[in-house]
Amino acid sequence: MHWHKILTPLLAATVLTTAAPLAAAQNRGDDALLAMQQAYRKGDRNQLAQLLPSVRGHALEPWAAYWELRVRLDNAQPDEVQAFLTRWAGTYQEDRLRNDWLLLLGQRRDWAQFAQLHPAYRMQDDRAVRCYALTIAQIEGRASAAQAQEVRDLWYAQRDGDDACTNAAASYYAAKQLSAGEIWRKARLGADANRQRAVRDAVQLVAPESLPQVNELFASPIKFLTGARVARGQVRQELGLLALIRLAANDPAQAASQLEGRWSGVLTAEERNWAWAAIGKQAAFKLQPEAQTYFANVRKDEDLNDELLGWKVRTALRAGQWRQVVRAIDAMTPQGQTDSTWVYWRGRALLAPHGGDAERAQARQLLESIAGSGGFYEQLALEELGRRVTVPPAPAPVTAQEKAAARANPGLQRGLQAIQLGLRSEGVREWNYATNLHTPGGMDERALLAAAELACEREVWDRCINTSERTRTEVNWSQRYPMPFHDTVIARARIIGLDPAYVYGLIRQESRFIMDARSGVGASGLMQVMPATARWTARKIGMSDFTPSMINDREVNITIGTAYLKLALDDFDGSMALAAAGYNAGPGRPRSWRNGPVLDAAIWAENVPFTETRDYVKKVLANTTAYAALITGQPQSLKARLGTVGPRPTNEPEPMKDLP
Repeated sequence: MHWHKILTPLLAATVLTTAAPLAAAQNRGDDALLAMQQAYRKGDRNQLAQLLPSVRGHALEPWAAYWELRVRLDNAQPDEVQAFLTRWAGTYQEDRLRNDWLLLLGQRRDWAQFAQLHPAYRMQDDRAVRCYALTIAQIEGRASAAQAQEVRDLWYAQRDGDDACTNAAASYYAAKQLSAGEIWRKARLGADANRQRAVRDAVQLVAPESLPQVNELFASPIKFLTGARVARGQVRQELGLLALIRLAANDPAQAASQLEGRWSGVLTAEERNWAWAAIGKQAAFKLQPEAQTYFANVRKDEDLNDELLGWKVRTALRAGQWRQVVRAIDAMTPQGQTDSTWVYWRGRALLAPHGGDAERAQARQLLESIAGSGGFYEQLALEELGRRVTVPPAPAPVTAQEKAAARANPGLQRGLQAIQLGLRSEGVREWNYATNLHTPGGMDERALLAAAELACEREVWDRCINTSERTRTEVNWSQRYPMPFHDTVIARARIIGLDPAYVYGLIRQESRFIMDARSGVGASGLMQVMPATARWTARKIGMSDFTPSMINDREVNITIGTAYLKLALDDFDGSMALAAAGYNAGPGRPRSWRNGPVLDAAIWAENVPFTETRDYVKKVLANTTAYAALITGQPQSLKARLGTVGPRPTNEPEPMKDLP
């Protein structure tokens, strides 16, 4: 008798009977986790406590436990926090809660507990936590000059007023380790960014009696400048400078008139230099030719910070003033000078006509230091040296052992599971923590390649790209520049006469190939199309059955996104740089930004007033060049894709006025 023929169905039934409850339990756990995420976002403590038992044993239980404790951390006891840290030792959630608890201890000025807990903090990426730690160093009398400088830099980098770094600055200022001038500089940065709270926090430290005047100068800078009693004294001068900075944001010419008039003889030379640069920056934002004149009034570039010097460089580039480019970059901090943007432009400036052999040799050295096939300025530097962008040699394939180690990594497993469950934000943070070199089990380049390959296999393209991009010597372009939905993208692009490399370059920047990506302003899908833009484009291409819900369909998103990109490209005379700017910021702005002299498109892109759009244009074009090298297998030129940008020729037809 063939017993196996009888037993096999029985065994299968037994397995199915056993597996069904397990699957059901897993599904219940998944549902509970999703509900807990929503409860956490609402701060619903009761629901979190009720749901927590439902996820016991789930792979993502650490997240559930974190949410439940984090939402009531203000009232938690130290032993309860310590129990969590012990229970989940080594996980992202342990260090995340430690970060949160350290912030709370700092706010409470519980320096003893903070000092006890801080050495175990692994991420070390929270500016506020670092400021609290530096405050303790000052309180204990062991703060160094380097730590004082670190406090200053951290405080300057903090855009909004905050307790941690403002308190640290106050502590170091009281100990005479920060000067009044350094405090006032923070106020200038706040005024430039239109952040009144940051200005008030700074003025509170050096001149608390002047806080009412801060309110006045923000309410009406011109009224303050024309009505204030002009007299010397650091407080009066600095308040006048703050008012000039605020006035320049709306009316650079009026600010310049005030500076040339009643405030000229009052401010110090350093304050005048800063004021002229602040006015020049605002004029440069508006692409006004007067920006060059304002910057020319700066008598000492070393009085400026890197941000103002960067705008002085951009203004000089628009005017073709190469010597000014070199001088402004030379005045930057060492850190600023090593930024690839300024390395490239200093090299270009030294290659300009009238340079000698020594300058040309120095230029080549600068360009060689950044030349490569990856980023925008790296690619441009490569071309200046006479080479083209090519696909770098692929590293050795990831071995079976390396793949197995990636699959066995619990942080990567939890990250992927969270992303695939719909907890994308949590999954991304878990994944990043697992791959971070500064955490236990942090990855070398081979491990990063294996992790990136795992993400690619699971089609989690953003983690694939971002993880692979962190390698320096082991460079794998098939991971960094993947081509999902290849047939759809290539076919659609070719049907409408669009370079598929340009489409891929834009999608990589827009969504990192995340199908359900949604921006803060409502753009959706792979190509991040806005609802109104989608409706307009659908009508334009005759898609009569289009409804807004269809935009998240992959095929529809690609069809509408590529159609809109082609319409924008045609409207901008085939300029990839202008069309990319229009895709990001709307077509009206680049139509205005193109007015003025005819410029090398790299100079034009560097002068885009919006930081986000400036960065976007450069990344899309660099991506495009890399994808073209992959698709064609031939060396590629970024410069050829950039071309020049200038006003629309008068003999050209009017722009498509209704292009959204």
